[in-house]
Amino acid sequence: MSHTVGFIGLGLMGKPMARNLLKKGFSVVAHSRSRGPVEELKKDGATSAGSPAEVARASKFIITMLPDGPDVEKVLEGGDGIFNAMSKGTVIVDSSTIAPVIARRLAARAKELGASMLDAPVSGGEIGAIDGTLTFMVGGDAAALESVRSVLSAMGKPDRIVHVGESGAGQICKACNQIVLGGTMSAVAEAIALSRKAGVDPMKVRAALMGGFAQSRVLEVHGERMITGNWKPGFKAKLFKKDLGIALNTLGENGVPAITSAAVQQLVNAQVTAGEGEEDYSGIAKVIFKLASLN
Repeated sequence: MSHTVGFIGLGLMGKPMARNLLKKGFSVVAHSRSRGPVEELKKDGATSAGSPAEVARASKFIITMLPDGPDVEKVLEGGDGIFNAMSKGTVIVDSSTIAPVIARRLAARAKELGASMLDAPVSGGEIGAIDGTLTFMVGGDAAALESVRSVLSAMGKPDRIVHVGESGAGQICKACNQIVLGGTMSAVAEAIALSRKAGVDPMKVRAALMGGFAQSRVLEVHGERMITGNWKPGFKAKLFKKDLGIALNTLGENGVPAITSAAVQQLVNAQVTAGEGEEDYSGIAKVIFKLASLN
């Protein structure tokens, strides 16, 4: 590959995403707040950068994968940020989950500076990041997306790189994704709690449900987690709490009732308050189990 790709943010999702770029033959210039992941990627062939600005000077395509909106704003607009060092024609792909209003503002600023910025949050969790099977929900200029499609295809399934609409649309889509995830996960946890409380094998109940209209990826993956008690994070509860906050705000801004999402938010808040924010977000089941007097 002839392209050099900058990658900023090497956390639970970012590090395996960047590693897949290297595996597919891209040159990667990496930066992260923690040095450990950068050093790991250097062993795989990446080049280290000391700041976002250094990444921008070395690459025309830049991926950011950061915890929240303020982090993205700092990386782009800070004193050693991307906006102060990038060349015209740079394409920035922000795969963080942030508020749509922030995504739109940053995209407008990038355009003023002669660059393009796509909001492209992902779905698939750590497993999808490792396997290179992520779904990208993309908002922004269609031509800019085409210019980086091969880059995104190295980290996700080509048929799951979906151009949702204009800037901010990707983040709206991600909010919708988290709403559906949270509601489904809560329902699955309640079903497992009921089977356990009634003395019926929850694994057999899950197997039966997987053969009908109740089948879902949440039931398949997170249902098994809930039954076996595997809370190793594929996506941390504290980040899901942040995502649901964005979703609730976005629902309110658009005049949509948040009846189900508000209830799920309280379950996640309870999980994080109990000191389990570093565990997998499917751990909301533990809150439901406790309310049902189940160990």
